[in-house]
Amino acid sequence: MKGAILPHNGGMERLLIIGCGDVARRTIPQLSRRYRLFALVRNDKQLAWLKAHKVVAVHGDLDDSASLSRLAGLADTVLHLAPPPKVGSRDTCTRHLLAALSQGTLPRRLIYISTSGVYGDCADAFVSETHPLKPQSPRAERRVDAERQIRRWAARNGVKASILRVPGIYAQDRMPLNRLRVSMPTIVAEEDSYTNHINGDDLARIIVAAMRHGKPNRTYNASDDSAQKMGDWLDAVADAHRLRRPPRITRAEAQRVLPDTLLSFMNESRRLVNLRMKRELKVSLRYPTATDLLRPIG
Repeated sequence: MKGAILPHNGGMERLLIIGCGDVARRTIPQLSRRYRLFALVRNDKQLAWLKAHKVVAVHGDLDDSASLSRLAGLADTVLHLAPPPKVGSRDTCTRHLLAALSQGTLPRRLIYISTSGVYGDCADAFVSETHPLKPQSPRAERRVDAERQIRRWAARNGVKASILRVPGIYAQDRMPLNRLRVSMPTIVAEEDSYTNHINGDDLARIIVAAMRHGKPNRTYNASDDSAQKMGDWLDAVADAHRLRRPPRITRAEAQRVLPDTLLSFMNESRRLVNLRMKRELKVSLRYPTATDLLRPIG
């Protein structure tokens, strides 16, 4: 019956992870004591790591709805970390996932990792979760579509859904060093955009906090306290790693010489407000700003 509590193995709740990339690997160690963990996998590349961390692999592919039948009724909580398809304006992967989950006893909670790109360019404004969504790239449109699917599905079925809008993720092993080593240009200070960040390990802690404290059908800006322009961030990373600072070019020059994937970020400027995350999820950041991690390096 929909909404019923699933029987548990040894009293532990069951958690299903969709998308086993870097963020999942940072989050899983914080979950293993409280949950019995399952993860959807497309191939065998991650099996050894998952087994070592006591995660049961479930084979399936979000692009193939028929392969997801084993997900029905499997978990009390679903952590949806998988990206949308690479083309189109709709997230068919999320559509397939929700359809599969609807075939059995529904999970009680779903956490979806979205992106702050759903806000689009906000012209340097401070942006809370109530700011209108104005996606300016197909990638962001797909994220908006996923958010809307999840909110409607959760409201219709009584599932507690929390959506985390995540900006640029960094960590000691996740820095833009390759970009600096090839001297990829960035924009001159007077024309530069504000960028937002979150430390990868802090994000893992935010995810766990959302599982415990997230309100139903609620969105949260999962961002740190930084209010930094992109070029200043790259300069700080370069200085900490004793690399040459990136050359600066005008925004007009950037449109001609930089790849579209990079321009889509550089053409948007906003400053995320994270008060809801701190108050409702009770999160205290270990790295309040992106430069806090750089000080020990430098």
